[in-house]
Amino acid sequence: MELPDGFQFAGVRAGIKETPGKLDMALIVCPDGATAAGVYTQNLFFAAPVRWDRRCTPSENVVAIIVNSGNANACTGHRGWQDAERMAEATAAACGVQPNQVLVMSTGVIGVFLPMTQVDEGIAKAHATLGATLDDFRHASEGILTTDKGSKTAFRSVELTNGTHVRLAAMAKGAGMIGPSMATLLGVVLTDAALTPGDAQSALTDAVNVSFNSISVEGHTSTNDTILLMASGKKTASPLVGEDLARLKTALSDLCIELAKMIPDDGEGATHLIEIEVTGCRTTVDADRIARTIANSALVKTAVTGGDPNWGRVMSAAGYAGIEFDVLQSSLWINDTLIFSQGNPVEFDESVVSCSMKSNRETKLRIQIGEGEAVARFWTSDLTVDYVNFNADYCT
Repeated sequence: MELPDGFQFAGVRAGIKETPGKLDMALIVCPDGATAAGVYTQNLFFAAPVRWDRRCTPSENVVAIIVNSGNANACTGHRGWQDAERMAEATAAACGVQPNQVLVMSTGVIGVFLPMTQVDEGIAKAHATLGATLDDFRHASEGILTTDKGSKTAFRSVELTNGTHVRLAAMAKGAGMIGPSMATLLGVVLTDAALTPGDAQSALTDAVNVSFNSISVEGHTSTNDTILLMASGKKTASPLVGEDLARLKTALSDLCIELAKMIPDDGEGATHLIEIEVTGCRTTVDADRIARTIANSALVKTAVTGGDPNWGRVMSAAGYAGIEFDVLQSSLWINDTLIFSQGNPVEFDESVVSCSMKSNRETKLRIQIGEGEAVARFWTSDLTVDYVNFNADYCT
């Protein structure tokens, strides 16, 4: 695993979280400036840092991303906006740049004001400990976590047509309050390729649509969802075009899918990652709608928890997705076992399928609709008693 050139990282404890020893701030810096783009939550109650970042991206010259965990700075009114602005200003002062060259992300409990004394101290501490090693990257990836079991990171290398290799590295957090539009809470993707702001925004939007916008834990869209892309341009003399740009876009989408799947796999209380693949639809929109509907069914999710191949729940969810299709052309496979074919039940060994569900972390549901060629994939977690227990007393 090699990091892209041009970036420095730090993860520190500022004391925002009450848990002793937990890192709760991260700083990512590209001293020479980077092209930046962002994709954000569609929740109307978007957090103050989302408002700030929307104003600053896409951009040709972003230098830093400052992140705090343990406090979302969401639903905090005018003071929340002032605090997000102050985070950008303090980071900019430490880096010797302008505030609009700094992006801000926050995650944690909603409706609580940031402890700005700790935040200011954390920014200073993070800037003083910046480094460019994998350990520094790992510390930054830990500083953004909340209820995650551990860091979520991914890496790629892309060979360009002239033989040059450009690199990508990414980190994300998210385990609960995960629902599309977007669905990751926080994520950062870095590359040492050069991109125009327009191409960076287009590439990130496309990658998010097939990854972070295709996952769910409980269907609850956060106030803070943010994915940022920074391109330092250290490995290419000019912005990528043509085949080279296409190669980077493919790698970016693959990397984001890998990272996005880690989120429902780490869903609060989850024992299974569920992949829903819907094929044979007239449009991708139709396939996506059916996949999302199945993913958000509590009955489907609990069946997977218990290793119960209750296929009627899956097909009935497909039937109320609001998409017209001929049910007599539809089929279903659970973990590659044909369960339902051309509108008719198929004899199968329930104990074998149940065992395959219980003994594997991932359960795959594949639905063939028979109306066209469009395909969509969606990932979610199962629903367990542990999820209920965890979220019943999250704040108390």
